Amino acid sequence: MIIKLDTSVFRLSRHKAETVQKVATPLTRDQWITADRIVMAAMFILTIIGAILF
Repeated sequence: MIIKLDTSVFRLSRHKAETVQKVATPLTRDQWITADRIVMAAMFILTIIGAILF
């Protein structure tokens, strides 16, 4: 049997806190280089681990 939900319960619930919109700032050249190095190191390590496991 399908029961219709009582919508008055939702009126009593607390409202979500308002979030502040963040403006995305573009990364600088140095930040891109650092992020690229981290990704390349992680891929290299995962490749070695994958080769050992398989």
